[in-house]
Amino acid sequence: MKKKSLSSFFEEYLARESLFIDRNVLLPSYTPENISHRDKEVKQIASILAPVLKQEKPSNIFIYGNTGTGKTLTIKHIINNINLIASDRNIQLKTIYSNCKLKKVADTEYRLIAHLSSFFGRSIPPTGLPTDEVYKIFYDSVEKEKSTLLLVLDEIDQLITKTGDDILYNLTRINEDLKHSQISIIGISNDTTFMENIDTRVKSSLSEEDVFFSPYNALEIQNILKERASKAFKENTVEPGVIEKCAAYAAREHGDARKAIELLRVSGEIAERNKNKTISLDHIDEAEEKLEKEKIFDVVKTQPKQFQAVLFSIISIKTNSLAAYTGEIYDFYKKLCFKIGLRPLTQRRVSDIIREFELMGIINTKTISKGRYGRTRDISLSVSSSVIPLTKKILEDELILN
Repeated sequence: MKKKSLSSFFEEYLARESLFIDRNVLLPSYTPENISHRDKEVKQIASILAPVLKQEKPSNIFIYGNTGTGKTLTIKHIINNINLIASDRNIQLKTIYSNCKLKKVADTEYRLIAHLSSFFGRSIPPTGLPTDEVYKIFYDSVEKEKSTLLLVLDEIDQLITKTGDDILYNLTRINEDLKHSQISIIGISNDTTFMENIDTRVKSSLSEEDVFFSPYNALEIQNILKERASKAFKENTVEPGVIEKCAAYAAREHGDARKAIELLRVSGEIAERNKNKTISLDHIDEAEEKLEKEKIFDVVKTQPKQFQAVLFSIISIKTNSLAAYTGEIYDFYKKLCFKIGLRPLTQRRVSDIIREFELMGIINTKTISKGRYGRTRDISLSVSSSVIPLTKKILEDELILN
């Protein structure tokens, strides 16, 4: 009986008319043919990388800006076009894209170099060889290629957090020994203050060119959403005001177009699940609440105790004050650790955790100068206020504060 009813459900689903033409257009993996509102950045990066088509080494590039500002999309778009021309003209060029946030790919220097070597068909065991030998395998593979290698390291700040910055120095210095090939590094980071913590010698060797991606404004996000919606949904499926509301939500999230696109997709999925013919403002509200809850609850339950303690400290300070500075949060955190029997981390490590929460989209930070007293960061929560009480309750249960 259950089998029959489940089969009936799937049969009915297949027979039902979908609101979507192409759902993939609203997925993070989609790369559009044209990158809207990034003409200046496209031209700047393309100009820096163009010498590769004359088999000359381009400058290393460091690209930074908030999450969802089109950095990765822009690079992939430019690289795809360069690869097409290189292929047509038999230009010796190899491109590697690696996301340093992925586990077991870039969490150690050994693993990253082993991962990069795999693009040349070299299989290196996950552990066991001396790091120098792994570098030699990678070096020999690059040299044998007799080409220019464009190495894109997305979320490069995550790599440095895990491995330290020596790896970047080592990678940039490989060119000094290469005779038949050359490497250019394109680093992408969501952390706008990332370079401030990098060793001076690494900074000078890595960042020959900087490109900053400013946040999109609400009108730009509306244009991006309209373009995606026209390809993703059937005509007259999206009700008036829906695009504008999604854009306003993203503008509130510091111009994160990725979040706006995700919100539109989830709204469409909710409408389709409810068997509605159109996507309405109510679907946006439901989707926003769903995404906020999923994000914060997933973070709360899966993070280590130290992370939970830092987040609880941030929420507690923000509940009682308009401003939350790193020093105040650290003082609260230390007292909390003593209360629950947790060994306090250093203030620098807590600052790193705060930065990781920012990368997750849980908080936003703003650097404030205090003159001769140095600088601090004002921290605000970027999640909906409606989920904060339950988040705090979950943290209390996890930290056994009841």
